Order: sequence, then structure tokens, then C-alpha cells
Amino acid sequence: MIRLLFLIFFLGCSFTPDYTHIKVVKVIDGDTVKLSNGKLLRYIGLDTPEVRIKKNGRFIYSPQPFALEAKDFNRHLVEGKFVKIEFDVERSDKYGRLLGYCFVRNKFVNAKLIEEGYAVVYTRPPNVKYTDLFLSLQQKARRERKGLWGSYEVIESRNAYQYINQIRTVRGVVLSTYMSKKALYLNFGKDYRKDFTIVIFKDCYSQFSKIGIDPLTFYKGKTVEVTGRIRSYNGPEIIASSPFDIRIVK
Repeated sequence: MIRLLFLIFFLGCSFTPDYTHIKVVKVIDGDTVKLSNGKLLRYIGLDTPEVRIKKNGRFIYSPQPFALEAKDFNRHLVEGKFVKIEFDVERSDKYGRLLGYCFVRNKFVNAKLIEEGYAVVYTRPPNVKYTDLFLSLQQKARRERKGLWGSYEVIESRNAYQYINQIRTVRGVVLSTYMSKKALYLNFGKDYRKDFTIVIFKDCYSQFSKIGIDPLTFYKGKTVEVTGRIRSYNGPEIIASSPFDIRIVK
């Protein structure tokens, strides 16, 4: 009986992956890789342009602007190499992908992608361990017009619908705001069902309040620029997870 229990314990331990030293066998895109144990790892805290987009319920190969550059940079950093993965509060997402911070020796891959302008910061609580670092690196990359920051022109909010699934900076005037049970909406037009909107989910609201911003009133009537992936819901929208995603234009 003791031998049986020992064998069960030993086998259980032997199948526990060692994420402090695991090989990346394939790079999927700028922010996702496949590990030697078959698991997909999605980097936390950032977003890169998509290589594939979902259309009619299926994913098709349709690289968005700067997607292949981001994928190639990620491949140069990690493909075929052993990495260390550090986890935050949530270990995986609803798709079963691992969520983590990736390190190759002393190089922080998540941070490097942001620093060189291949990714934009995208953080959602509770996985916010390196948010301050990521934001400071993004501000520097933006000032120096690195990567995608030097490749894109700012687009007007009325034209945002032409850039669905792309990471872009959108400019416009916040005409009205609305708070629902789940999120706050900054509306750039009179019809929320087709006009551009910035969405701030309630779990990110504290990121604004801790620096004294009440987004319900602060942005109303101001011209702003917001950077992120343009999604289609009730019209085009960008999800803002921190006040540093939104810049007031004087």
C-alpha cells in the first residue's frame, strides 16, 4: 500500500511541468507561443497586431499592419530557446492558454516587445504586476516613434470603422459618457450603435481613480487620442485599461 501511494505521488510530480525551464517550439504571433509540453502561452500585459482574424466563426490568415514584424521579433527572441515563465494571479484564460511573463535568461520578453514598439500595453486586473514598467516603456517607445508608433498615422474617430481588428490611435471629441453596471462608455457620436466608443470596464476603474480621474466627467467635451485594438461591438470601440491609454489633445 505504501509503495502504491509512493508511486502515485511520484508519477503525479513527474507530470508537473517545470515552467522555470521550458522550451518554446513555435511562435504563433507577436504575443503567443507554443511550448514543448503542447501548451500555448499568451504573454500578459500587452497586445500585438493579429496574424489571423475571426470571420464568420472561422480564423483566417489575414495579417494586420505590423503583425508579421511583431511575430518575427518574437521569434527572434524565443523560438527554439528555453524560457522561464512567471505567473500572475490568473494562470490561464478562458481559452485554456497559459498567461504569463516570459524570460530568456535576463531578457524580459513582454517588456522588450513593448520597449521596441511591437506591442501596446493591455492590462486587466488582477494581472497587473508589471503595469508601471510596461507603461513607462510604452511612453518612451511612443516618444521615439519606435515600431508601430512610427508606422501609423492617427485616425479620426469617424473613420475608425475602417480599421476593425487593427491596433491604431484614434482621435476625436468625447461628446457624452454613460455608466452601466459593467462598464463606462465615452461616446464620440450621437448613436452609440455605430459611432466610435471608448470602453472602460469597472475592474479597471481604480486605475483612473488612483490618480484623481473620474472618467465619467473628466473626458467629456475634450479632444482625446486613444490607442488600442479597434473592435466591433455596437460600432467600433477600443477598450482602455488605464488612463495612460487615453491622451488629451490640447
